Amino acid sequence: MNGLLNGKRIVVTGAARGLGYHFAEACAGQGAAVVMCDILRGELAESAHRLQEKGYRIESHAIDLADSESIDRVFSAIGERGAIDGLVNNAAMATGVGGKNMLDYDPDLWDRVMTVNVKGTWLVTRAAVPLLREGAGIVNVASDTALWGAPRLMAYVASKGAVIAMTRSMARELGEKRIRINAIAPGLTRVEATEYVPAERHQLYENGRALSGAQQPEDVTGSVVWLLSDLSRFITGQLIPVNGGFVFN
Repeated sequence: MNGLLNGKRIVVTGAARGLGYHFAEACAGQGAAVVMCDILRGELAESAHRLQEKGYRIESHAIDLADSESIDRVFSAIGERGAIDGLVNNAAMATGVGGKNMLDYDPDLWDRVMTVNVKGTWLVTRAAVPLLREGAGIVNVASDTALWGAPRLMAYVASKGAVIAMTRSMARELGEKRIRINAIAPGLTRVEATEYVPAERHQLYENGRALSGAQQPEDVTGSVVWLLSDLSRFITGQLIPVNGGFVFN
């Protein structure tokens, strides 16, 4: 699959670590110039430098999805260097948002999760659209927790369900611009953001998958590369679970 993204410029949010970093690396490995964005300024600089040392074309911008001015400022800077061919909406609040049932969940935490995961995804997409070339692709990173109704994770699950629904609505609106937008729903993946997840939840996933075992970042990156590439040029508004068959769409 070498070179599937040759000549393309791709923006990845939440790219400092975890799945976002692996998405950025995979896109760069397929020939794309990658714009890495994250709120974690220090980790972002280190991660961008690490990929640059591998010979990849990388630029980076600190961004705060809870701040619309930050989003607009970053995409204005991105636009100064030219158009883009793809966007991966990966950034989300995923750590420290679970463990409480719906009766005990903190309403303020709920609002923060929704602000970043739902509103932030919309605002980033809105800012990116004027920069996207015809035929560009957007990938929204949802979660299979919204498909099976994971308990004690109410705000996160609801936010990812909203991302799935929003993807379909956006597909209707962006189609006239020949911009494709799809969502993936990864299962529980072994990255930094899931280190806090209890061992029992990891075991539930690993034992319940049709393809049993742990899910690694490399199990997810191929779907993103494909959805950004011209191989998926007539696919939009779709949800693809990438979870080893823990739950089916």
